Amino acid sequence: MRAQEVAYRFSVTVCGSADDAEDVMQEALIKTYRHVGRIRVPEAFRPWLYRTVRNACLMRRRLRVDEPRHLLSLDDGVPTPQGSRPVDAPSRDRDPESVVVNDRLRRRLRRALRALPRPYRLVVFLREMEGLSTREVAGVLGVSEANVKTRLHRARVFLQQQLGDLR
Repeated sequence: MRAQEVAYRFSVTVCGSADDAEDVMQEALIKTYRHVGRIRVPEAFRPWLYRTVRNACLMRRRLRVDEPRHLLSLDDGVPTPQGSRPVDAPSRDRDPESVVVNDRLRRRLRRALRALPRPYRLVVFLREMEGLSTREVAGVLGVSEANVKTRLHRARVFLQQQLGDLR
């Protein structure tokens, strides 16, 4: 199930919507299953899966140009003020103050990552969170390695500006 988890996380990053991410992940995994025999080198599987997810998300976005970005479902209940999901109650074995501080830091980091322009966000996700090499990221995104390095540098500068006061 590792491929499913990888595909879902990346599809959420690319598509920006959990609903779209589910559909894109399923499409990408079906395509992967059908064509996995074409992959000769095992190390090429992950970058190939990322490209498949990225392409499926881009196709979905092209097909949905006129649709609204977010639809509220009556089944979802009342949204919170920032539109985030309700937070689970903290566990009793952790210090309440550290729970609050960590939650604030996580929300701030998520906001800063969401504020990154999409090309930078994808590079940060693939390089820093998924651990792909610069060459693999370049292959997934269809850009040069120099472009990946530039985007990663600009993303880091942007995040430092957004989160600089946390030092």
